[in-house]
Amino acid sequence: MPEPVLKYRIVPVTLFQQNCTLVWCPVTGQAALVDPGGDPELILAAIRAEGVTPVKILLTHGHIDHVGGAPALAEALDIPVFGPHCDDAFLLDALPEQARMFSAPRVEPFRPGQWLADGDQVELGETRLRVIHCPGHTPGHIVFYQPEAALAQVGDVLFQGGIGRWDFPRGNYRDLRDSIRNRLFPLGDEVRFIPGHGPMSSFGEERRSNPYVGDGRA
Repeated sequence: MPEPVLKYRIVPVTLFQQNCTLVWCPVTGQAALVDPGGDPELILAAIRAEGVTPVKILLTHGHIDHVGGAPALAEALDIPVFGPHCDDAFLLDALPEQARMFSAPRVEPFRPGQWLADGDQVELGETRLRVIHCPGHTPGHIVFYQPEAALAQVGDVLFQGGIGRWDFPRGNYRDLRDSIRNRLFPLGDEVRFIPGHGPMSSFGEERRSNPYVGDGRA
């Protein structure tokens, strides 16, 4: 029997308009919060509106606009945090410095309940999300991919018409390009993705037209 197709709702949060995503299994109603960067009241309102039950928080990487609301929401909802990859531990340690740099509310350093690595599977009700390690924007950046839904949560790796910055600490352009070209595009042109900021797109569209990593550029 095929796994149920994931449902989702995008909730832009913080001054950065970061795409926190509420994703859930339509059979069980079990839900995850992907990259709850802040504005917990907006996220809690979305949970209530959809009538789902959050069971975990998933983080793609350690930048404050993606993780800033995670500790408070984990405590309020009594749910664990999964991800990112352990190579982003230095960013979670530096959250107070990140908050000062970006004039964001202070967030204390924290550790997830479980680091995630390439090839891991995250269960959500009767469906599973595949973890793909995609370094470059940060060394520990991961992507969550659900094959049956042909949907990926790519954080700040890839955008519509753009790619993530690589000039932050321990960023690397070659790693970022290789992550997109060798780990994401082979998943299939039909796969749509939710980026960390801005509108959705598909791997096929970006492979054809993205000025940084499209076929012409490569």
